[in-house]
Amino acid sequence: MRYINHRYFIHFCHPTSTFFSIIPFPSSTHNSNPNFPEMGSRRSFLRSWSSPLFLFVVVVALAASSADGSRAPRVPCYFIFGDSLYDSGNNNNLNTSAKVNYSPYGIDLPAGPTGRFSNGQTTADAIGEILGFKDFIPPFASNPDDRQILVGVNYASGSAGILVESGKQGGDNVDLSQQLRNHELTVSRIVEILGSKVAAFEYLARKVALAGISNIGCTPSLIATLGTNGAPCVNSVNQLVVPFNTRLKSLISQLKLSYPDAKFAYLDSVRVGTLVGAVFRFAAFRIRATSCCQVSTVTGLCLPNTVPCSQRPSYLFWDAFHPTELANQLAAPLFFPAIQRIL
Repeated sequence: MRYINHRYFIHFCHPTSTFFSIIPFPSSTHNSNPNFPEMGSRRSFLRSWSSPLFLFVVVVALAASSADGSRAPRVPCYFIFGDSLYDSGNNNNLNTSAKVNYSPYGIDLPAGPTGRFSNGQTTADAIGEILGFKDFIPPFASNPDDRQILVGVNYASGSAGILVESGKQGGDNVDLSQQLRNHELTVSRIVEILGSKVAAFEYLARKVALAGISNIGCTPSLIATLGTNGAPCVNSVNQLVVPFNTRLKSLISQLKLSYPDAKFAYLDSVRVGTLVGAVFRFAAFRIRATSCCQVSTVTGLCLPNTVPCSQRPSYLFWDAFHPTELANQLAAPLFFPAIQRIL
């Protein structure tokens, strides 16, 4: 099938299998110039930032328990497509400024810097934990082995977007079309591992949840760049995401009619972002609109080998664009009820 006007496709396999996808925040959140003097207007600015990259999380038929009786993941595999909000290391060896395989990124992960654009887990990681996966889904660039790809692969790439040219001003990335081609390679390997296309189709997935754009006018970069006129966020930018989310809901309605054997759900990123902020306030944290780490004035990413803030639970944002681990961990269970309804 093809999504109209988005220049990519998803192949749904066996009708009894399971698939879901998430569109989180806008793509290309990394930019080589956070001041954006060439943008000219908030509307053109938003177009640059919000050609959203769909984070696709592909899962398959439910599994209740393992052979030894222990609790198994609620789904046997999990495939992730997206941008820097979900990249777990695919950009590490690319010629790009949009990579973060250095300190202080990963400061709260046992493995340290992995290529995740946060101090710790991404929302995709946190959703994986809720689903019951013991290990993080490996990035495609790590050349996962046969055992690993049967559990899942992360294709997400920092600065990538739906359009091939999205985010390329900072260097190379793996755009959505290439991520899907990479997934085709994975599917071919799964066919070889399982022995037939029929077996692979029965293993692969067909339930889809799509999350709208969040209030991107609340990111530290936009607040610093455009100002808020005394408001907490850049309201004019937040208003511009409404038409996209409205059209996304309409697209989901069309998909439900066109593919009655599949299940589709909308994930409300604006609502989840608002609730995450409310949790911070309820817990009496001082919500800070600034970044936890010292950021580059060119990229908005953390400066290498600098010391970040010590009170990370009081920060919603790790750098000028990306949430902290705590914000991601709070968002995941708020998204999950909508995901659970289609599992």
